[in-house]
Amino acid sequence: MKLTSVNNTTIEVSEAVFAVEYNESLVHQAVTAYQAGARQGTSAQKSRSEVNKSGAKPWKQKGTGRARAGDAKSPIWRGGGVTFASKTRDYSQKLNRKMYRKALACILSELIRQERLVVVDDLTIAAPKTKILLKRLEELGLRKTLLVTAEQDHDLFLACRNLPDVYLCTQSGVDPYSLIAVDKVCITVAALKQLEERVA
Repeated sequence: MKLTSVNNTTIEVSEAVFAVEYNESLVHQAVTAYQAGARQGTSAQKSRSEVNKSGAKPWKQKGTGRARAGDAKSPIWRGGGVTFASKTRDYSQKLNRKMYRKALACILSELIRQERLVVVDDLTIAAPKTKILLKRLEELGLRKTLLVTAEQDHDLFLACRNLPDVYLCTQSGVDPYSLIAVDKVCITVAALKQLEERVA
């Protein structure tokens, strides 16, 4: 299978990665697993058994004119425990490596079919200036986009960090969610070949 870059460079790529039939359920599972893995799960509250208060009955059952009360740990009391208290938990979901790679291949193939994958020879800029990068993106017709490079580019990072709809990562940092969350994905030829080796 052949792809043509913006600079009219022809790249030979594997059909096993870039011409895969779209599997919606697999992609959904991969994206859900990725988002679940990003959750901290550090929320924690104290139940009535964990609150540091006396277990003694605050006043006698009858004769005071007040409502009956068992102890100060009651959830309806200020400073009492929390009903159905949340606890620290792990939200991560298991996803087999082959399934993850197949999901990436499905997304990449669909991006090509929808003409949302833009391949360029390189993404280097003359200086770390947002103005220069914006001009380059306008030439490529890109707005909300993910820029994928083979290696970290400090100038490119400085230029795009102030743009709300422009994201930058290396090919090793590409994940299912980042690929589908943007209008277009702009990737260098070197990053494309590395990503192909990673997914194949």
